Amino acid sequence: MLKRGFDIFCSLIGLVILAPLLTLIAVCIALESQGGVFYRQLRVGRFGKEFYLYKFRTMYPDADKKGLLTVGGRDPRITRFGYYLRKFKLDELPQLLNVLNGSMSLVGPRPEVKKYVDLYTPEQRQVLNVRPGITDYASLEYFSENELLAASNDPEKTYIHEVMPAKLELNKKYIKEAGLMTDLRIIFRTIFKVMGVAGRH
Repeated sequence: MLKRGFDIFCSLIGLVILAPLLTLIAVCIALESQGGVFYRQLRVGRFGKEFYLYKFRTMYPDADKKGLLTVGGRDPRITRFGYYLRKFKLDELPQLLNVLNGSMSLVGPRPEVKKYVDLYTPEQRQVLNVRPGITDYASLEYFSENELLAASNDPEKTYIHEVMPAKLELNKKYIKEAGLMTDLRIIFRTIFKVMGVAGRH
């Protein structure tokens, strides 16, 4: 109950404070390429229930039909402005709406698409017992996941057999340590991580 109250309070405050930035991003997306400002994708949430996850659109329309994984920052499906939104994780900001409606939490295991969840072992499916989140230990550890996959000869195989299992282990670590202080540490670590990337550019 405390976690949910914290999520509602922070997502509301975040949406109000970030409203000018969110509006600016939306205008830039609309001006750069045709297609909607937002992108929504079915993900698997708590107890295996599917929901629509919201992001700012960073790819050209129908680009996801060419594959679910994004490979490298310069993936040709990504728009010019979208590259920077992804680099600084600004495309994730609309997920504050997911937090507000209860389909996600600020902190928790990142929700996957059904294609990959179907590959989970019974033990790995334990991560579906909690509400998914915007950030967690795995998000911090694999902050530059796209670049890692870009270096692979078979990105999907690398993701399924190396990256995904490692992320699920970190998800399980979060579940064991879950609590308000843990969430606060992860939130601040995420903010500093993004600021660190921004500071280098």
